Amino acid sequence: MNFKTLQSEMIAAMKAHDKERKDAISDLVSAVKKLAIDEGKRDEIPDELVDRAILKEMKSVKEQVDTCPESRSDLKEQYQNRYNVMAEFAPKQLGAEEIKKIITEKFSDVIATKNKGLIMKSVMGELKGKADGKLINQVVAELMK
Repeated sequence: MNFKTLQSEMIAAMKAHDKERKDAISDLVSAVKKLAIDEGKRDEIPDELVDRAILKEMKSVKEQVDTCPESRSDLKEQYQNRYNVMAEFAPKQLGAEEIKKIITEKFSDVIATKNKGLIMKSVMGELKGKADGKLINQVVAELMK
């Protein structure tokens, strides 16, 4: 995701008076700016950094949705709407089959060691931001059987 695109979407939401959408996108823009400052890339923000910030924000909103009490359906719905807006900007995530294919093609020598820590270290460098870490862990565990 390009940072300029994210900003223009926020402006469009403001013009449309869509407060919920604007707030969600605004949170993403803030998270991207904060991460860019932390990494010293404030002037030219790379797309990879934007994707990482979006995924991190989505993860925290997903936790809010999951931990929200059932009695607060209004709040849960608000969190879910926020998550849905953020999901529009998230990079496409790989599925289990795609992960398995990449691991078996590129990391067959590492898998042969049967050392899960070494395998995860090698694989996460390649797939970070492209797939969910829990899913990668499940696929690696399955391949080690």
